[in-house]
Amino acid sequence: MEIKKAAMAGTLESSDAQVTIEPGNGMIELSIESSVIHQFGKQIRAIILDTLKRLEVENAKVTVVDKGALDCTLKARVECAVYRSNDITENLPWGGVIR
Repeated sequence: MEIKKAAMAGTLESSDAQVTIEPGNGMIELSIESSVIHQFGKQIRAIILDTLKRLEVENAKVTVVDKGALDCTLKARVECAVYRSNDITENLPWGGVIR
């Protein structure tokens, strides 16, 4: 899926994550800031990249500010930001694309 415009999903509240996605420069650029980066940084990165792969996003700049979000929350925030970047607001395949 192509990223058409900048979009954001999530909050900066505890146990949540704020994901910002923008059109990229031919690749996935991922920036992660997390309060638990030392314990779970590899897992956070893997969840985000796997979600983008499943949504067929290959060209995007992604910024994640994580406040201890669970894996399912990270997936949902990335998915929502991608859909918002494409103005997809109806008939969302929530859970159908992400397994």
